Amino acid sequence: MKPPLHYAVVGAGIAGLSCARALADAGVQVTVFDKSRGPAGRMSTRRGEGWACDHGAQYFTARDPLFQAELARWQAAGVAARWQPRLAVVDADGRRAGGSEEARYVGTPRMTAPARLVADGLGLRVQTTVSALHAYEHGWELATVERGVLAEAFDGVLLATPAPQAVPLLQPVSPALAAVAAGARMQGCWALMLRFEVPLALDFDAAFVNHGPLRWIARDTSKPGREGMETWTLHASAAWSEAHLEDGPDQIAAALIAAFCELGGAAPLAWAAHRWRYAITDSGVEGGCVWHGGAGLGLCGDWLNGGRVEGAWLSGHALAQKVLASVRDELRPGLVQA
Repeated sequence: MKPPLHYAVVGAGIAGLSCARALADAGVQVTVFDKSRGPAGRMSTRRGEGWACDHGAQYFTARDPLFQAELARWQAAGVAARWQPRLAVVDADGRRAGGSEEARYVGTPRMTAPARLVADGLGLRVQTTVSALHAYEHGWELATVERGVLAEAFDGVLLATPAPQAVPLLQPVSPALAAVAAGARMQGCWALMLRFEVPLALDFDAAFVNHGPLRWIARDTSKPGREGMETWTLHASAAWSEAHLEDGPDQIAAALIAAFCELGGAAPLAWAAHRWRYAITDSGVEGGCVWHGGAGLGLCGDWLNGGRVEGAWLSGHALAQKVLASVRDELRPGLVQA
């Protein structure tokens, strides 16, 4: 009997997990690889003694019916809830109440919680950096930084990494897909996590900032399910982050804390900085993903679907459907959903 199909998904952010979940639910064996210590990608939370702070994705919205259904599952499981912050908009002319009335959601008790729910039961290998792809008659083999070439072969490889990280993996095996990834524009973002002994006396919980180095500030402890010390997240603008991408954390912290104080904030008890080298994108392709069935190679991620958490999840789900459509005859009857 022919062994079951086995696919490798590289990247355990919400796009890769969405793709892997849909494939696994349809009867495909899936192994997910990620270089980090756990799943979630940019739906990330930094934790310390008595504090936690979301320093990646700050919230997400749900417009597409498919993602609305997934969000309902998350809410029912207690890993997502609506966040209703007091919102402000700050520009060169001053500060005003602002923000659309669109519902905003966050993971609970941390932003990583939905990803961990989606990952539950999947074959997940963390702290495994895929460094090369090799195609043979018996399938694909993966080389890794930590363990060399892995023993198993895969029927296909689905990349759910930032576009710039996909390019060197694809160039030797599929110049066409490498060109797709190379054409995406992704910009960096400096994030700063601030901790305070007492809550700040500010009359807003989050603000879109349209001048200076900052783009977004948020009282993380205003989100549902959060406990511990008062924490704020500062995100620098894409333009400022790109201009200062190689600066040291001390330089970044000094500039962003000064800008925060100008908005009514204060110097923190402690801070931590994180550089997202590939964070911001507004690119996309038709269908939100790319699948080359003949080669068994696919791409998914927010950079293929206009950014955002919702775009990432939909991209992964769409890629899984393309894979399933192409291998339908090789799966056991009744496992593939219409």
